[in-house]
Amino acid sequence: MPGTDTSAARRFGRLPLHRLGRPATGAAVAWVPLAAIICGLFTGALVSRTAWETSRPQPDRAEAGAVLATAFPGHSLGEIDTPPALFVVYGHALRLTTVKTLVLGDGGEYQESATSAAALGAPPVPAEQIVAVARQRLTGAGWQVYDPQVTEGTTCADKTCATPRAITDTTVLARRGDTILNASVSSQTAVDVPYLSIELRRAPPPLVVPAGVLGTLLGAVAGWWVFGWASRRTEGRRRRGTVNVLAGVAVVLWWLPVLLAAPQLLRHHLGEPHPAWHPFWEWLGQPAASLLFLVGALCALLALGLAAGARRDARSEAQVD
Repeated sequence: MPGTDTSAARRFGRLPLHRLGRPATGAAVAWVPLAAIICGLFTGALVSRTAWETSRPQPDRAEAGAVLATAFPGHSLGEIDTPPALFVVYGHALRLTTVKTLVLGDGGEYQESATSAAALGAPPVPAEQIVAVARQRLTGAGWQVYDPQVTEGTTCADKTCATPRAITDTTVLARRGDTILNASVSSQTAVDVPYLSIELRRAPPPLVVPAGVLGTLLGAVAGWWVFGWASRRTEGRRRRGTVNVLAGVAVVLWWLPVLLAAPQLLRHHLGEPHPAWHPFWEWLGQPAASLLFLVGALCALLALGLAAGARRDARSEAQVD
């Protein structure tokens, strides 16, 4: 009896290592850490999106009107459009009817909304003067104004484009507190095209970064436990190969959008001024690649289900023997 108690105590002492997710040998040594990291990133993105709900609503017409009167006096901007939600898909709030849009290729249209206004026709003064006045007045009103970005292009006076004309589009970026102004000033002269387009939106609230970091750490630990447990559960059993394949496919489908999106966004951020970084989930290629995420999640759930049933199979075999 004492020997039996000692053996049981030793087995109990080893059990937490298995439950903490120490991966098995073989392919699991590669896919378990990758699965844990990407689970942490997905969790961090989800938590940061939740933290976005602490943001103030987008500027209303009164707030936007005051800003526009300060930066662009004398311009007929028409009606100020206010968004229906903090994040929108093609200008509409996210609903069950728009889930199909997110999953089937248009997930990149899920973006932070903005309060907007525009002025049509030819600019009343040269575009360079509009930009200079706006920057001066914004700076005087306490805004942090970034270097303008100028893009050159061409426009056509008729359908045949017999006489193309050069135009410039200048982007003016400024931030004050949690409000970001993005204005585009064009030198075009068409009567039905805006020469001035303005958007006002909120910067990420302070809670987004710490929430994202904490969510990433907790998600990575949970992923390590769960997928490491799955690899140990199937070690030496017939289902091991199937579980490794399913988990491997999930890891590839989850990581592929990250490897494509993150470098592009980094170049984008380094190439032009940004009053605020793009949301966490966009760096993971989401929800633009949400279909890949869902297929990967299905593979991961199947792998975990097979791993959960592996112990029951072993007991059944022992009873038959």
